[in-house]
Amino acid sequence: LPSDILILIIGHLSLPDLLKLSQLCRQLHGLVHDFGGRNILPTLLHRPSKSLTESLSRWTPLAQVKYHTLSDRSWDKQRFIARPLSRPWKGKLQPLLAINESRLFVAAGQTLYSYAFTLSEYEGDTPGISFEASYQLTFRDVPRNDITSLASVPDGGSDRTLFVGFEHGELHRVRIPPCNPGQIDIPIDVASRTQYHYHNGDLIEALTVSGDSLLSISSSGKAGLLDLSVPPTTTTTTPSTSLPNSMIDLDTRAWSALLSASASTPFAAFGTSSDTPLTVHAVTPSSISPIPIAILRPSSSPDPRNDDDDSSEFERPSAVYGIASAPPTSPWGASDQILVSGWFDGLVRVHDMRASHRAPTLTFADPWSFEPVYAVACGGGGGAHIAAGSARHSVVAFWDVRAADRGWSVHAPGNDVSPVYSIILESSRLFGATQSRPFVYDFGPGVRPETYPSLPRVRGADGLSHKNGKDHVGFYVTKYDHPTAH
Repeated sequence: LPSDILILIIGHLSLPDLLKLSQLCRQLHGLVHDFGGRNILPTLLHRPSKSLTESLSRWTPLAQVKYHTLSDRSWDKQRFIARPLSRPWKGKLQPLLAINESRLFVAAGQTLYSYAFTLSEYEGDTPGISFEASYQLTFRDVPRNDITSLASVPDGGSDRTLFVGFEHGELHRVRIPPCNPGQIDIPIDVASRTQYHYHNGDLIEALTVSGDSLLSISSSGKAGLLDLSVPPTTTTTTPSTSLPNSMIDLDTRAWSALLSASASTPFAAFGTSSDTPLTVHAVTPSSISPIPIAILRPSSSPDPRNDDDDSSEFERPSAVYGIASAPPTSPWGASDQILVSGWFDGLVRVHDMRASHRAPTLTFADPWSFEPVYAVACGGGGGAHIAAGSARHSVVAFWDVRAADRGWSVHAPGNDVSPVYSIILESSRLFGATQSRPFVYDFGPGVRPETYPSLPRVRGADGLSHKNGKDHVGFYVTKYDHPTAH
């Protein structure tokens, strides 16, 4: 058959058929390599994978389909490589993560660590991550200056701009300066920072970015919406005179926030400690409504871990520590109107704001843990997973929303007693951070020792143990399945 007819036929084949066809002869192998997978690839695009963006853009459609297919198979089998990204930090810190298409940022104390994403050596193998540099964001005569919130913002493609919130209430727009690979403790001077002073000394608890807007919220419940497209005004006496477009006061202890400016009805969701710990407020480009348009309830059914629980009869005060958008390819659709949240009672709740009621549509729990959930993220295999970081024992729990009764949990490398303070979930990776160090679970194919930064030798034990094998790629972690209800 002519090549153009073969290309049309290839466009209707499944991945197993494409792989078989590519083995028949050199001509068909070339056609499948160049044109195979294009009909399958669109179904795999709705998956957050910023660390893979550059490599995927260089691969053929077939290589992309193969990578995602093998990653999904690893998710189904709970097969992954666990890697710490560093040795333990000194002291017990509350680290934060932020990501863009070029870098993973880890903030711990007053230090900002930058990890650069590298291209894979072979098409279809997991792209690498290398330690780029660490930076110091310190203040003179300021006793409370730890980093407490972090967000990456668009900057025209250089991927070097962050917003950083501090314990003493300042908000900085930081431009990461160029560096030599592996540099340590590079000071970020005043020329690389733009300062904002509208939280009046309150700890900045959370930052969230959507489009050209940045939403910040302080521990006392004051939220500010900042237009990122408007350059700040500076003078010789005032570091920045820019004010947020709008500020509201929730008048309660706040923990988390999520901004969705691209939703059909743009909104900001806030997690607090109160009788109404999860509220949704309407947002315009210039304002936040002080009155919530929705108060999302914790339950209309008992705690799934306790047969004697009758909490549906009343609602106790609680707290919401993490909020995320829904898994991008969940059965109910990739809607901005669906929220996933982590609660003080250890439950992960899914609310569909399109529903007539305000109770959860789904509720997930690790039956062996009653600890609060500090962080949530969505993505993973098939774009249909929810991940939750627990407040103790460095546990991350996973659920596939397509099979909601089959969950599993895993401890971070080193089995710290620490919370998992921050997580980022991609199609083939989960990045996380405990009080001791950042780590990654990698479900992708072709992970090699050089895929991740090597760890320097240290004196004494730090809880890490290599898995057996010639490559010593992964580390031992403790994993367990959640029992299914009968």
